[in-house]
Amino acid sequence: MRKSTLPLALTAAGLAVIAALPAAQADHGRGPTDQATRARVAELAQQAVDAGNPGVVVRYDDGRAPVEIAKQAPWTAKDHRLAADDEVRVGSNTKTVVATLVLQLVGEGRVGLDDPVEKWLPGLVPGGSGITLRMLLNHTSGLADYVDDQGVVDSVFGKSTKKWTSRELLAAGTALPPTSAPGTTWKYSNTNYVALGMVLEKATGRCLADLVDQRIVRPLRLKHTYLAADATWRGRHATGYEPDAAHLKALLPPEAPEGLAFVGPEHDEHVDVSGIDPGWGWAAGAVVSTAGEWGRFQTALLSGELLAPAQLAQLRTVVPIGPEAPEGAGYGLGIARIPTPCGVVWGHVGGIPGYLSKTYTDDTGTRSVAVVTMTYYGETEPKADAANKALETAAVCAMFDKPVPQS
Repeated sequence: MRKSTLPLALTAAGLAVIAALPAAQADHGRGPTDQATRARVAELAQQAVDAGNPGVVVRYDDGRAPVEIAKQAPWTAKDHRLAADDEVRVGSNTKTVVATLVLQLVGEGRVGLDDPVEKWLPGLVPGGSGITLRMLLNHTSGLADYVDDQGVVDSVFGKSTKKWTSRELLAAGTALPPTSAPGTTWKYSNTNYVALGMVLEKATGRCLADLVDQRIVRPLRLKHTYLAADATWRGRHATGYEPDAAHLKALLPPEAPEGLAFVGPEHDEHVDVSGIDPGWGWAAGAVVSTAGEWGRFQTALLSGELLAPAQLAQLRTVVPIGPEAPEGAGYGLGIARIPTPCGVVWGHVGGIPGYLSKTYTDDTGTRSVAVVTMTYYGETEPKADAANKALETAAVCAMFDKPVPQS
Protein backbone atom coordinates (compact mmCIF):
# COMPACT_ATOMS: atom_id res chain seq x y z
CA MET A 1 0.00 0.00 0.00
CA ARG A 2 1.50 3.30 -1.02
CA LYS A 3 2.12 5.91 1.62
CA SER A 4 0.01 8.47 -0.20
CA THR A 5 -3.11 6.51 0.75
CA LEU A 6 -2.45 6.64 4.49
CA PRO A 7 -2.52 9.17 7.34
CA LEU A 8 0.60 10.56 9.05
CA ALA A 9 2.10 11.37 5.64
CA LEU A 10 3.72 14.72 4.89
CA THR A 11 4.77 14.82 1.24
CA ALA A 12 6.58 17.51 -0.66
CA ALA A 13 3.36 18.07 -2.55
CA GLY A 14 1.58 18.59 0.75
CA LEU A 15 4.10 21.24 1.77
CA ALA A 16 3.50 22.97 -1.53
CA VAL A 17 -0.21 23.53 -0.85
CA ILE A 18 0.01 26.88 0.89
CA ALA A 19 2.93 28.09 -1.22
CA ALA A 20 0.89 27.50 -4.37
CA LEU A 21 -2.06 29.58 -3.22
CA PRO A 22 -2.82 32.97 -4.82
CA ALA A 23 -0.82 35.84 -3.41
CA ALA A 24 -2.45 38.49 -1.27
CA GLN A 25 -2.70 41.89 -2.87
CA ALA A 26 -0.19 44.48 -1.71
CA ASP A 27 -1.50 46.46 1.24
CA HIS A 28 0.40 49.74 0.60
CA GLY A 29 0.39 50.54 4.30
CA ARG A 30 -2.14 49.39 6.84
CA GLY A 31 -3.83 46.05 6.38
CA PRO A 32 -7.56 45.51 6.74
CA THR A 33 -9.19 46.07 10.10
CA ASP A 34 -9.21 43.26 12.60
CA GLN A 35 -12.97 42.98 12.35
CA ALA A 36 -12.95 42.70 8.56
CA THR A 37 -10.18 40.11 8.65
CA ARG A 38 -11.99 38.04 11.24
CA ALA A 39 -15.20 38.21 9.22
CA ARG A 40 -13.45 37.09 6.04
CA VAL A 41 -11.71 34.16 7.72
CA ALA A 42 -14.99 33.12 9.35
CA GLU A 43 -16.70 33.33 5.97
CA LEU A 44 -14.07 31.08 4.40
CA ALA A 45 -14.33 28.64 7.31
CA GLN A 46 -18.07 28.39 6.68
CA GLN A 47 -17.41 27.87 2.98
CA ALA A 48 -15.06 25.00 3.86
CA VAL A 49 -17.85 23.38 5.86
CA ASP A 50 -20.37 24.03 3.10
CA ALA A 51 -17.95 22.33 0.68
CA GLY A 52 -18.11 19.10 2.65
CA ASN A 53 -15.89 19.36 5.73
CA PRO A 54 -17.67 18.04 8.84
CA GLY A 55 -16.04 20.71 10.97
CA VAL A 56 -13.28 23.33 10.94
CA VAL A 57 -11.34 25.09 13.69
CA VAL A 58 -9.22 28.11 12.80
CA ARG A 59 -6.99 29.96 15.23
CA TYR A 60 -4.61 32.73 14.28
CA ASP A 61 -2.56 35.07 16.44
CA ASP A 62 -0.93 38.10 14.83
CA GLY A 63 1.10 38.81 17.94
CA ARG A 64 -1.55 40.99 19.56
CA ALA A 65 -4.53 38.80 20.36
CA PRO A 66 -5.65 35.37 19.10
CA VAL A 67 -8.79 34.88 17.05
CA GLU A 68 -10.58 31.52 17.29
CA ILE A 69 -13.32 30.32 14.94
CA ALA A 70 -15.22 27.03 14.91
CA LYS A 71 -17.70 25.97 12.22
CA GLN A 72 -19.46 22.64 11.78
CA ALA A 73 -21.90 20.96 9.43
CA PRO A 74 -25.45 20.78 10.86
CA TRP A 75 -25.53 16.98 10.68
CA THR A 76 -22.60 16.73 13.12
CA ALA A 77 -24.41 18.60 15.91
CA LYS A 78 -26.13 15.41 17.07
CA ASP A 79 -22.68 14.08 18.06
CA HIS A 80 -20.97 17.16 19.43
CA ARG A 81 -21.11 20.94 19.47
CA LEU A 82 -17.71 21.94 18.09
CA ALA A 83 -15.65 24.51 20.01
CA ALA A 84 -12.33 26.10 19.11
CA ASP A 85 -10.67 24.75 22.26
CA ASP A 86 -11.69 21.11 21.76
CA GLU A 87 -9.00 18.46 21.95
CA VAL A 88 -7.94 17.07 18.56
CA ARG A 89 -5.43 14.50 17.39
CA VAL A 90 -2.54 16.40 15.81
CA GLY A 91 -1.00 13.47 13.91
CA SER A 92 2.45 14.14 12.49
CA ASN A 93 2.77 17.43 14.34
CA THR A 94 3.93 15.00 17.04
CA LYS A 95 7.25 14.86 15.21
CA THR A 96 8.04 18.44 16.15
CA VAL A 97 7.64 17.53 19.83
CA VAL A 98 9.88 14.47 19.48
CA ALA A 99 12.52 16.50 17.63
CA THR A 100 12.42 19.10 20.41
CA LEU A 101 13.01 16.42 23.03
CA VAL A 102 15.95 14.99 21.09
CA LEU A 103 17.52 18.42 20.71
CA GLN A 104 17.09 19.13 24.40
CA LEU A 105 19.13 16.00 25.11
CA VAL A 106 21.69 17.11 22.52
CA GLY A 107 22.02 20.42 24.37
CA GLU A 108 22.56 18.50 27.62
CA GLY A 109 25.27 16.36 26.03
CA ARG A 110 23.31 13.14 26.50
CA VAL A 111 22.96 12.26 22.81
CA GLY A 112 24.61 13.48 19.62
CA LEU A 113 23.00 14.26 16.30
CA ASP A 114 25.73 12.30 14.56
CA ASP A 115 25.36 9.29 16.83
CA PRO A 116 24.64 6.18 14.76
CA VAL A 117 21.30 4.63 15.58
CA GLU A 118 23.17 1.39 16.20
CA LYS A 119 24.67 2.97 19.32
CA TRP A 120 21.24 3.35 20.89
CA LEU A 121 19.25 0.53 19.29
CA PRO A 122 21.81 -2.20 18.67
CA GLY A 123 20.67 -4.83 16.20
CA LEU A 124 17.22 -3.30 15.66
CA VAL A 125 17.85 -1.23 12.51
CA PRO A 126 19.54 -2.91 9.53
CA GLY A 127 22.46 -0.75 8.49
CA GLY A 128 22.05 1.24 11.68
CA SER A 129 25.77 1.98 11.92
CA GLY A 130 25.41 4.17 8.83
CA ILE A 131 22.23 5.96 9.91
CA THR A 132 22.54 8.91 12.29
CA LEU A 133 19.99 10.52 14.56
CA ARG A 134 20.16 13.59 12.32
CA MET A 135 19.12 11.46 9.34
CA LEU A 136 16.17 10.13 11.31
CA LEU A 137 15.15 13.65 12.28
CA ASN A 138 15.27 15.10 8.76
CA HIS A 139 13.98 12.00 6.93
CA THR A 140 17.14 11.20 5.01
CA SER A 141 17.70 7.79 6.62
CA GLY A 142 16.26 5.79 3.70
CA LEU A 143 14.12 3.71 6.06
CA ALA A 144 10.76 2.63 4.64
CA ASP A 145 7.50 3.72 6.25
CA TYR A 146 5.88 1.32 8.69
CA VAL A 147 2.40 2.52 7.75
CA ASP A 148 2.84 0.55 4.52
CA ASP A 149 2.63 -2.65 6.58
CA GLN A 150 -0.77 -4.32 6.17
CA GLY A 151 -1.08 -5.05 9.86
CA VAL A 152 -0.63 -1.36 10.66
CA VAL A 153 -3.14 -0.48 7.94
CA ASP A 154 -5.74 -2.60 9.73
CA SER A 155 -5.12 -0.57 12.91
CA VAL A 156 -5.34 2.73 11.02
CA PHE A 157 -8.83 1.86 9.79
CA GLY A 158 -9.94 0.44 13.13
CA LYS A 159 -10.23 -3.12 11.81
CA SER A 160 -7.66 -4.33 14.31
CA THR A 161 -7.42 -3.46 18.00
CA LYS A 162 -3.84 -4.70 18.29
CA LYS A 163 -1.70 -2.82 20.78
CA TRP A 164 1.50 -2.10 18.89
CA THR A 165 4.75 -1.86 20.80
CA SER A 166 7.42 0.53 19.61
CA ARG A 167 9.67 -2.40 18.76
CA GLU A 168 6.93 -3.96 16.63
CA LEU A 169 6.36 -0.71 14.74
CA LEU A 170 10.09 -0.36 14.11
CA ALA A 171 10.28 -3.97 12.95
CA ALA A 172 7.38 -3.40 10.54
CA GLY A 173 9.22 -0.49 8.96
CA THR A 174 12.66 -2.06 8.78
CA ALA A 175 11.24 -5.26 7.29
CA LEU A 176 10.38 -3.27 4.15
CA PRO A 177 13.06 -2.50 1.53
CA PRO A 178 14.94 0.77 2.14
CA THR A 179 13.94 3.63 -0.14
CA SER A 180 17.47 4.99 -0.62
CA ALA A 181 20.99 4.88 0.78
CA PRO A 182 21.35 6.68 4.13
CA GLY A 183 21.96 10.40 3.88
CA THR A 184 21.26 10.74 0.16
CA THR A 185 17.58 11.56 -0.33
CA TRP A 186 14.72 13.13 1.61
CA LYS A 187 11.88 10.63 1.92
CA TYR A 188 9.25 11.05 4.60
CA SER A 189 8.98 8.00 6.82
CA ASN A 190 7.20 7.56 10.13
CA THR A 191 9.63 4.76 10.99
CA ASN A 192 12.29 7.42 11.63
CA TYR A 193 10.33 8.87 14.53
CA VAL A 194 9.49 5.52 16.10
CA ALA A 195 13.23 4.91 16.21
CA LEU A 196 13.78 8.36 17.76
CA GLY A 197 11.13 7.70 20.39
CA MET A 198 12.95 4.52 21.34
CA VAL A 199 16.27 6.40 21.51
CA LEU A 200 14.72 8.97 23.84
CA GLU A 201 13.50 6.25 26.15
CA LYS A 202 16.86 4.45 26.08
CA ALA A 203 18.84 7.64 26.77
CA THR A 204 16.65 8.83 29.65
CA GLY A 205 15.18 5.70 31.17
CA ARG A 206 11.77 7.38 30.98
CA CYS A 207 8.77 6.51 28.81
CA LEU A 208 8.01 8.89 25.96
CA ALA A 209 4.67 10.01 27.40
CA ASP A 210 6.41 11.09 30.61
CA LEU A 211 9.09 12.96 28.66
CA VAL A 212 6.44 14.90 26.75
CA ASP A 213 4.73 15.76 30.02
CA GLN A 214 7.90 16.61 31.93
CA ARG A 215 9.74 18.63 29.28
CA ILE A 216 6.97 20.21 27.21
CA VAL A 217 3.56 20.11 28.88
CA ARG A 218 4.46 21.19 32.41
CA PRO A 219 6.94 23.97 31.55
CA LEU A 220 4.39 25.51 29.16
CA ARG A 221 1.48 24.89 31.55
CA LEU A 222 -0.56 23.02 28.98
CA LYS A 223 -3.67 21.22 30.19
CA HIS A 224 -4.92 19.35 27.14
CA THR A 225 -1.72 18.14 25.47
CA TYR A 226 -0.53 14.56 25.88
CA LEU A 227 0.74 11.50 24.07
CA ALA A 228 -2.26 9.20 23.72
CA ALA A 229 -1.76 5.57 24.67
CA ASP A 230 -5.19 4.46 23.49
CA ALA A 231 -8.49 5.85 22.20
CA THR A 232 -9.32 7.55 25.52
CA TRP A 233 -9.69 11.33 25.48
CA ARG A 234 -8.88 13.32 28.62
CA GLY A 235 -11.11 16.30 27.92
CA ARG A 236 -13.83 17.62 25.67
CA HIS A 237 -12.87 16.61 22.15
CA ALA A 238 -13.91 17.28 18.57
CA THR A 239 -15.59 14.40 16.76
CA GLY A 240 -13.58 13.26 13.76
CA TYR A 241 -15.18 11.73 10.68
CA GLU A 242 -14.23 9.89 7.52
CA PRO A 243 -16.41 9.07 4.50
CA ASP A 244 -18.25 5.75 4.67
CA ALA A 245 -17.08 2.87 2.48
CA ALA A 246 -19.16 3.85 -0.54
CA HIS A 247 -17.79 7.40 -0.60
CA LEU A 248 -14.25 6.64 0.57
CA LYS A 249 -13.47 4.49 -2.44
CA ALA A 250 -13.78 7.45 -4.81
CA LEU A 251 -11.20 9.42 -2.79
CA LEU A 252 -8.51 6.73 -2.66
CA PRO A 253 -5.86 6.33 -5.38
CA PRO A 254 -6.30 3.49 -7.89
CA GLU A 255 -3.58 1.36 -6.29
CA ALA A 256 -5.34 1.26 -2.90
CA PRO A 257 -6.51 -2.23 -1.87
CA GLU A 258 -10.14 -3.13 -2.34
CA GLY A 259 -12.50 -3.07 0.60
CA LEU A 260 -10.88 -0.32 2.69
CA ALA A 261 -13.40 1.08 5.14
CA PHE A 262 -13.31 2.68 8.57
CA VAL A 263 -14.84 1.03 11.61
CA GLY A 264 -17.12 3.12 13.81
CA PRO A 265 -20.63 4.51 14.22
CA GLU A 266 -22.10 5.57 10.86
CA HIS A 267 -24.60 8.22 9.86
CA ASP A 268 -25.03 10.86 7.16
CA GLU A 269 -22.60 9.04 4.83
CA HIS A 270 -19.78 9.32 7.36
CA VAL A 271 -18.07 7.21 10.02
CA ASP A 272 -17.28 8.60 13.47
CA VAL A 273 -13.62 7.56 13.86
CA SER A 274 -13.01 9.27 17.22
CA GLY A 275 -12.95 5.88 18.90
CA ILE A 276 -10.13 4.42 16.78
CA ASP A 277 -7.01 3.89 18.87
CA PRO A 278 -4.22 6.23 17.61
CA GLY A 279 -1.56 4.28 19.50
CA TRP A 280 -0.16 2.91 16.24
CA GLY A 281 1.09 6.47 15.61
CA TRP A 282 3.13 6.69 18.86
CA ALA A 283 6.20 8.93 18.43
CA ALA A 284 5.25 9.57 14.81
CA GLY A 285 1.73 10.85 15.44
CA ALA A 286 -0.16 10.11 18.68
CA VAL A 287 -0.14 13.50 20.43
CA VAL A 288 -3.45 15.15 21.34
CA SER A 289 -3.71 18.91 21.84
CA THR A 290 -5.86 21.95 21.12
CA ALA A 291 -5.36 24.69 18.54
CA GLY A 292 -4.50 27.17 21.28
CA GLU A 293 -2.09 24.95 23.16
CA TRP A 294 -0.34 23.95 19.96
CA GLY A 295 0.14 27.62 19.17
CA ARG A 296 1.68 28.06 22.61
CA PHE A 297 4.07 25.15 21.97
CA GLN A 298 5.13 26.33 18.53
CA THR A 299 5.72 29.94 19.53
CA ALA A 300 7.71 28.78 22.56
CA LEU A 301 9.81 26.56 20.31
CA LEU A 302 10.59 29.10 17.57
CA SER A 303 11.19 31.95 20.02
CA GLY A 304 13.88 29.96 21.85
CA GLU A 305 11.98 29.16 25.02
CA LEU A 306 12.46 25.40 24.71
CA LEU A 307 15.85 25.15 23.02
CA ALA A 308 19.21 26.85 23.34
CA PRO A 309 20.31 28.94 20.31
CA ALA A 310 22.64 26.23 18.98
CA GLN A 311 19.92 23.59 19.02
CA LEU A 312 17.32 25.97 17.59
CA ALA A 313 19.70 26.63 14.70
CA GLN A 314 20.04 22.89 14.14
CA LEU A 315 16.25 22.50 14.19
CA ARG A 316 15.99 25.10 11.42
CA THR A 317 18.73 23.68 9.20
CA VAL A 318 16.75 22.29 6.28
CA VAL A 319 17.31 19.81 3.49
CA PRO A 320 15.56 20.02 0.11
CA ILE A 321 12.39 17.97 -0.15
CA GLY A 322 11.98 17.29 -3.84
CA PRO A 323 11.35 19.01 -7.15
CA GLU A 324 7.60 19.40 -6.60
CA ALA A 325 8.14 21.53 -3.49
CA PRO A 326 8.16 25.34 -3.81
CA GLU A 327 11.44 27.22 -4.02
CA GLY A 328 12.76 27.91 -0.56
CA ALA A 329 10.89 25.05 1.10
CA GLY A 330 12.79 22.50 3.15
CA TYR A 331 12.58 20.08 6.04
CA GLY A 332 14.61 20.67 9.17
CA LEU A 333 14.62 18.52 12.29
CA GLY A 334 10.97 17.68 12.79
CA ILE A 335 9.77 20.93 11.27
CA ALA A 336 9.33 22.34 7.77
CA ARG A 337 10.13 25.73 6.28
CA ILE A 338 7.40 26.80 3.86
CA PRO A 339 7.31 30.01 1.81
CA THR A 340 3.76 31.38 1.46
CA PRO A 341 2.30 34.38 -0.36
CA CYS A 342 2.29 36.38 2.88
CA GLY A 343 5.58 35.26 4.42
CA VAL A 344 7.73 32.30 5.43
CA VAL A 345 6.21 29.94 8.00
CA TRP A 346 7.65 27.12 10.07
CA GLY A 347 5.53 24.17 11.11
CA HIS A 348 4.11 20.83 10.16
CA VAL A 349 1.08 19.06 8.76
CA GLY A 350 -0.56 16.27 10.74
CA GLY A 351 -3.03 13.78 9.35
CA ILE A 352 -4.65 10.94 11.26
CA PRO A 353 -8.15 9.45 10.81
CA GLY A 354 -10.71 12.16 11.56
CA TYR A 355 -8.28 15.08 11.85
CA LEU A 356 -6.03 17.09 9.56
CA SER A 357 -4.07 19.89 11.24
CA LYS A 358 -1.87 22.48 9.58
CA THR A 359 0.01 24.48 12.17
CA TYR A 360 2.57 27.20 11.59
CA THR A 361 4.42 30.08 13.21
CA ASP A 362 6.48 32.93 11.84
CA ASP A 363 10.26 33.09 11.83
CA THR A 364 10.46 34.66 15.29
CA GLY A 365 7.83 32.60 17.09
CA THR A 366 5.70 35.69 17.62
CA ARG A 367 2.72 34.76 15.44
CA SER A 368 0.96 31.44 14.97
CA VAL A 369 -1.86 29.83 13.03
CA ALA A 370 -3.69 26.52 13.09
CA VAL A 371 -6.29 25.19 10.68
CA VAL A 372 -7.85 21.88 11.74
CA THR A 373 -10.44 20.01 9.72
CA MET A 374 -12.37 17.16 11.29
CA THR A 375 -11.60 14.74 8.47
CA TYR A 376 -8.51 13.47 6.68
CA TYR A 377 -9.66 11.70 3.54
CA GLY A 378 -12.75 13.85 3.10
CA GLU A 379 -10.58 16.91 2.54
CA THR A 380 -9.24 15.40 -0.68
CA GLU A 381 -12.60 15.80 -2.41
CA PRO A 382 -11.94 18.56 -5.02
CA LYS A 383 -14.54 21.03 -3.79
CA ALA A 384 -13.50 20.66 -0.16
CA ASP A 385 -9.83 20.81 -1.12
CA ALA A 386 -10.26 24.12 -2.95
CA ALA A 387 -12.21 25.64 -0.06
CA ASN A 388 -9.60 24.49 2.45
CA LYS A 389 -6.75 25.99 0.45
CA ALA A 390 -8.50 29.34 0.38
CA LEU A 391 -9.06 29.16 4.14
CA GLU A 392 -5.45 28.22 4.84
CA THR A 393 -3.96 31.08 2.88
CA ALA A 394 -6.42 33.53 4.48
CA ALA A 395 -5.49 32.35 7.97
CA VAL A 396 -1.77 32.62 7.26
CA CYS A 397 -2.18 36.13 5.83
CA ALA A 398 -4.26 37.10 8.87
CA MET A 399 -1.47 35.80 11.09
CA PHE A 400 0.93 38.16 9.30
CA ASP A 401 -1.63 41.00 9.55
CA LYS A 402 -1.75 41.23 5.77
CA PRO A 403 -4.79 41.52 3.51
CA VAL A 404 -6.80 38.36 3.08
CA PRO A 405 -7.08 37.55 -0.65
CA GLN A 406 -10.53 38.00 -2.13
CA SER A 407 -11.88 35.26 -4.35
